[in-house]
Amino acid sequence: MKKFYSLVCLLFMFVAAQAQQTIQGRVLDAQSREAIPGATVQAGAQGCQCNAQGRFTLNVPVRPDSLRISYMGYNIKKTAAGEGFQDILLEPSSTKLNEVIVSSNRIGQLRTEAPIAITTISKQMLNETKATSLEQVLNKVSGVYMVDLGNEQHTMAIRQPIGYKSLFLYMEDGIPIRTTGDFNHNALIEINMAALKNIEVIRGPASSLYGSEAVGGAVNFITASPSQTPTAKAQIEGSNWGYRRADVTASNTFGKFGILVGGYYAKQTDGYMDHSDFHKLALTLKTDYQISDRTKWTNGISVVDYKTDQTGGIDSAHFFNKDYRNFHTFSYRQVKAFRWKSTLGHVWDAGNFTSLTAFYRNNEIGQNPFYAIRSTANPLKARGEINSDQFNSYGLVLQHKKHFTWKNASIIAGVSADMSPATYFATFIDVDKNAEGFFTGFTKSDSVLTDYRANLLNTAAYVQADAELLLGLKVVTALRYDRMDYDFDNHLSPSAFTGAPDEQNFFHAWTPKVGATYNFGNDRGVYANYSVGFAPPNISELYRGVKVPTLKPATYHNYEVGGWLGFAANKGYLDVSVYRMNGTNEIVSVRLADGSSENQNAGKTTHTGVEWNLRYAIVKSVLLRIGGSYAEHRFEEYQEKGVKYDGNDMNTAPRVISNAEVTYKPGFVKGLRIGAEWQYVSKYYMDVANTEQYNGYSLFNARAGYTIGAFECWINCRNVADDIYAVTVDKTASGKSYRPGPKRTFNVGIGYSFTGKKEK
Repeated sequence: MKKFYSLVCLLFMFVAAQAQQTIQGRVLDAQSREAIPGATVQAGAQGCQCNAQGRFTLNVPVRPDSLRISYMGYNIKKTAAGEGFQDILLEPSSTKLNEVIVSSNRIGQLRTEAPIAITTISKQMLNETKATSLEQVLNKVSGVYMVDLGNEQHTMAIRQPIGYKSLFLYMEDGIPIRTTGDFNHNALIEINMAALKNIEVIRGPASSLYGSEAVGGAVNFITASPSQTPTAKAQIEGSNWGYRRADVTASNTFGKFGILVGGYYAKQTDGYMDHSDFHKLALTLKTDYQISDRTKWTNGISVVDYKTDQTGGIDSAHFFNKDYRNFHTFSYRQVKAFRWKSTLGHVWDAGNFTSLTAFYRNNEIGQNPFYAIRSTANPLKARGEINSDQFNSYGLVLQHKKHFTWKNASIIAGVSADMSPATYFATFIDVDKNAEGFFTGFTKSDSVLTDYRANLLNTAAYVQADAELLLGLKVVTALRYDRMDYDFDNHLSPSAFTGAPDEQNFFHAWTPKVGATYNFGNDRGVYANYSVGFAPPNISELYRGVKVPTLKPATYHNYEVGGWLGFAANKGYLDVSVYRMNGTNEIVSVRLADGSSENQNAGKTTHTGVEWNLRYAIVKSVLLRIGGSYAEHRFEEYQEKGVKYDGNDMNTAPRVISNAEVTYKPGFVKGLRIGAEWQYVSKYYMDVANTEQYNGYSLFNARAGYTIGAFECWINCRNVADDIYAVTVDKTASGKSYRPGPKRTFNVGIGYSFTGKKEK
């Protein structure tokens, strides 16, 4: 009898097992075909989450008619529960708040739990903008004005006046693309736009996590990950001003190993200004190896080879007459950059995650710079230089995150070290100048102006903790300690001309942050924070062309409140931030009578402003975006050549910066998009004495694109009205210098995308 009952039980178990239905598949990003780990798949009351490769297995007693798939930042999708393995594609939402961010803690968290002003430029925005240079997308971010200096050259203004100082941190996948102490305002030349997944922009100090230079803001360029299915994309484009570009990307995953290769080649000839040619080759290789469900090894290599003519500024007579002939006929900038990064991440259990990143950088910038050309007593002569700035970097970042069930708390702690030996070499050139003021040629000499080596060592430790003290109330505290050691070796006899004597300097700082968010639910919330930013002098500022180094580190105290509001029916959202940043010993560039500049510490400055960003779907086919800022940047205590400028506005500091765009995607023509964009920069003072103003500008751009199947074509028009405008204006003792913005420019392109299938 016992045997009989056993057989009956086995029979029932077999029947029950046979009755179980298994549904398997993979959830991918519809645009990139990247896996979406953590996506939720539901079949009625039962559900599961996708693993690191986006895969899911769902066992249900009866096969359902449909599945519901959701993930933050994506539109919810319902699809039939078909037979066999299936790929499910989720479309990113264009009207939801940036729900998941990684730059606030180096790992990833909900936007509603981060008490900072942060904006994400999505893959969709990158694809639809078809930017030929990064300012065309970064200027869509409220409070950001990235100045277009031509051929991907640039400078930045985020909660700061337009300037060239080391107040902004530029990163690639969370690792700075340049070493601390050797800042270059043109650093984003070294970014490969063709390999980007998205861009995150933090406004305000981020020093508590990322260290010095993250003062006005931090920009994190996140590279795309390998796709789960075979993908490839190729596109070519050109403009009416001689710009040509070709992009190619390819990606796939083979079992546990994924690989992505992407890059572009761009070339400019015969532009609206003479002597304004350039070329750039940018390549990225990224690999992922999923060693196990808990361990992942990622490697990335970026290479950039770039060279451009330098245009410089023109005087007011030439500017307003649209005479854009270049005064500088031989100046150039050349950049060679190589970066390698390797990250090993391991999930120990549900509450512990560790990552170890090793990186190497090799960078060289060679120049015959227009800004180094200075007048002499002879009106037909000038003097200049040819220089080279080079560094290598060897670095490590170790970070661990511990999660606690108590108050949903977590702690992130890390240490980092970056050793970067750097060299600088400059030789004198004798410059010829004609009667019209054009610099026509130069003669090299054996006279060495600068020759030094500086060993830079940056070591740091940081900790960040957060806890949900009350339902909806998240409190975040952070503290970081940085020490920067400069070992300076001057290969020339020290003087006020050749530089400072050999010496060792160090700068150190504690940079705290405390903040809180309160989430009311239904996409509504507020935040507040206090943070400190820290910026040491760069080695060229500290040692070059000075007899005795005198510059002090700059410190900034930032106070900020903000909030976000989502509209009903996923119509869009509004986020606002208000800040006050007090600066001490801010390093400013002072223009001298001969056109050269000298770095000085300003006593005290204040930066106060409000930033706003609105996205709203007027109807299903029309999306409105309005972003902007109103800010006041003032000298509280500042003296130049014995004259006090306390209370004056800082020069080149527009109070209003705004960017608005409307996009139309008609339902009756699938794949068509039409957009119009407005960029506005208000008037600002040209000098610290506040004697003259530049009136700023309004600029209109238009875009149109059409996708049919695997093919895409587009046409963009910058400066539709062909307005005369300057991206920046400076005033010196010798006059005003205008950097003209591009004339009306049409870009036309065509692309082809391939998405293959493979065995699952």
